[in-house]
Amino acid sequence: MPETTSGDREFDVVLFGATGYVGRLVAEHLAEHAPEGTRIALAGRSAARLGALRAEVGTPAAGWPLLVADAQQAESVARLARAARVVATTVGPYARYGLPLVEACARTGTDYVDLTGELLFVRTTIDRCHATAVASGARLVHSCGFDSVPSDLGVLVTYDRAHRDAAGQLEDTTLVVTDVKGGVSGGTIDSLRTQLAAVRADPRLRHLLDDPYALSPDRSHEPDLGDETDRTAVERIGNEWAAPFVMAPYNTRVVRRSNALRTWAYGRRFCYREVMSFGSRPSGAVMAAGTAAATVAFLAAMNVAPTRALLDRVLPAPGHGPAADTRRTGRFRMEIRTRTSTDAGYRTVVAAHRDPGYGATSVMLGESALCLALDRDRLPESAGVLTPATGIGLPLVDRLRGTGFELSAHFVT
Repeated sequence: MPETTSGDREFDVVLFGATGYVGRLVAEHLAEHAPEGTRIALAGRSAARLGALRAEVGTPAAGWPLLVADAQQAESVARLARAARVVATTVGPYARYGLPLVEACARTGTDYVDLTGELLFVRTTIDRCHATAVASGARLVHSCGFDSVPSDLGVLVTYDRAHRDAAGQLEDTTLVVTDVKGGVSGGTIDSLRTQLAAVRADPRLRHLLDDPYALSPDRSHEPDLGDETDRTAVERIGNEWAAPFVMAPYNTRVVRRSNALRTWAYGRRFCYREVMSFGSRPSGAVMAAGTAAATVAFLAAMNVAPTRALLDRVLPAPGHGPAADTRRTGRFRMEIRTRTSTDAGYRTVVAAHRDPGYGATSVMLGESALCLALDRDRLPESAGVLTPATGIGLPLVDRLRGTGFELSAHFVT
């Protein structure tokens, strides 16, 4: 049973992990964009580091309270959950540190957002926390960064346009990454290490990772259309050479969960995948093949102790990420191309002039938290372990557009 409700809390948003690499960026975004009067607190393990961060952020954050908490101590994170309407956390790897906070938010009716791209962690929270969160009214919204907001909201915007046009249900749908520039953080690499280690410890988990509908709320009712792409495949999308997008194994499962949580509103024959375009020239075929091969080789190397040790020496450590100039010049552009059951075509653009993994991700997480805290009368009527599309939805689209993101759906012949 829920311990409390979220109607009367001390804070609107608590940012947990505020002193980490992404946490600092989220704090800066909240300081600049949160409406005056929004009650924000910074949380982490060190009061001294929290105080230093607050001073660096400057005047808008001067009055923000500091909360000391340890992710691995259940009562410590429970105090955060009881104090907040929304907890936004950047503390990962989530499989190692995240479950006590999710459980606390589920019990206390506290909304929750994170940046996880860890399928095994999300499956665990579904199995352990969904029913509790439904009972308490908590929205537990995973993957509110580059994993998986562009994919999930992009498909939602596509569906919304087709629905308003009475154009039928979505069928063959492909997200094509047409441009991306940015850096990689040590936290992302550490999350990958953690998930691969879990599979080595329990090989039975491999079956779950290989299931295209691994995050479905009701696996037996999924259409099982065989829409998972071979990671080594190079193909033609129109006149473009393409290879599977490195984040597709996670993003596709999030989007399919959104469809199922909406009672398959996108369509019972909704077939979704993600690829990366390398253009139409012959050199594009070479680059696509090289990218696919490099991805497979990297994952294989991370699974073997000697090569993993070598990679650990050169890959970014947790708490580190791209320099400020990399974030400033970063960008991404995606197109979601779909045909509907009436043979109507749509092309949805999702783009931003920000480093996708960090500059854009910090905005997406910050706006997700503000949306849950301040736009509650506009949110979908839902609770449980949710996705960005089902837990926040079109109000987050509006907020992201207001910060310079493009999310636009267009009818095409």
